[in-house]
Formats: sequence, structure tokens, C-alpha cells
Amino acid sequence: MTALNRHANTAGTGHARSRVYLEQFGAHAVRVLPGETYTTAKKDEAIVTVLGSCVSACIRDPKSGLGGMNHFMLPESATGQWGEGLSAAMRYGNFAMEALINAVLKSGCARSDLEIKLFGGANFASGATMIGHKNSEFAIRYLKEEGLKVAAADLGGILGRRIHYHPASGKVARLFLRGAGKDQVAEEERRYKAVLREVPVDGGVQLFD
Repeated sequence: MTALNRHANTAGTGHARSRVYLEQFGAHAVRVLPGETYTTAKKDEAIVTVLGSCVSACIRDPKSGLGGMNHFMLPESATGQWGEGLSAAMRYGNFAMEALINAVLKSGCARSDLEIKLFGGANFASGATMIGHKNSEFAIRYLKEEGLKVAAADLGGILGRRIHYHPASGKVARLFLRGAGKDQVAEEERRYKAVLREVPVDGGVQLFD
């Protein structure tokens, strides 16, 4: 299966997902990979991702408990338009944010009721690239321009993060990745960037209550 097909088959709500049970959290967990978005209304389901320079938004409807997470690598597309290659476009923050917000709004909640939390955006190296900073800056700017408030944010720094998000309650467990864990997420992002070059675009733990 190609990388493009993998994203097309797993991005979004309603697709079959493998789940594992996390005893320490008392919930089943679904992992979101770079370029994916996932929402759930299941009370016993958490969403997990590992972030380096990428950013994830955790967005939910506090009344229904329906919520989800995205995971994007780059700030925004130059075209600013949707195309047939939706899965490829999900690498970009503007597509990933719009897709997740719209999925949660389908629960019937008002935009002003959305609870939004942002994570990631680490910079593993200094210099002009600093994609983590650009991703963080984009996410904050995007939400401000959309008139949406950020309930909590943990962005930047030099360490990767493992995020466990519970849409039903809105709680997030964040673990900083050091040593081998930091090296692993950096390598995963390097491999993902290599895939992106080949896929064209159409068109501690801290709890937050």
C-alpha cells in the first residue's frame, strides 16, 4: 500500500481504526499519524499522537463530547483550495484545521462553543527553517482570524511530545520526549517529509482540564 493510499484510507471519521487499551487512562486509544484527522463521539476512546515540529489541534463540542485531533506538518498550501487529493492536502494546516472544525461542528454545536487546544511545534534545529515555530505561529493566527478562542496551548521548545486526548472530557495528557524518544520522532518526521516530496497536492505529564 502506498503512503498516499494509507492516508486516504485512514483520515477522517468513519474509517476502520485499530485500537489499543491504555490501562493507565482507562480508555481505548486510536493513533493519529502525520497528515491525518480523526474525530470520535465514543466516551471510552482517546486519541494519541506523537509530535515533533508538527502541530496538532484538539477540538471538541463540550456539550456532546464529540471531538477530534489533526496532525499537520506544514503551515498552509499555496493554492488555498481543496482538490481531489484531500489526503495529500491534509499535510497543510489550513486544510487540516478546516476539516477538523467542520467535523466537530456537525455535532450541532456553535462555533463559539468549540473548545480548542494546541500542541507541538518543537524546533529540533535553529535557523531559517524552524518549521515548528512556523506551524505554531500559523495555528494561532488561523484561529484568531477565524474568531476562535484557544483554551490551552503548549507549543514550541526543543522537545517532542506524546499527546493523549480524551474528547469526552477534554483532558489532555502531555509527555515530553527526550533522548531516544526525541530522536525517534525526528526520524519519523524526516521520513514523512521524504514521502511528501513524492506525493503531489491537488488543489513529565501535564493535564489540562
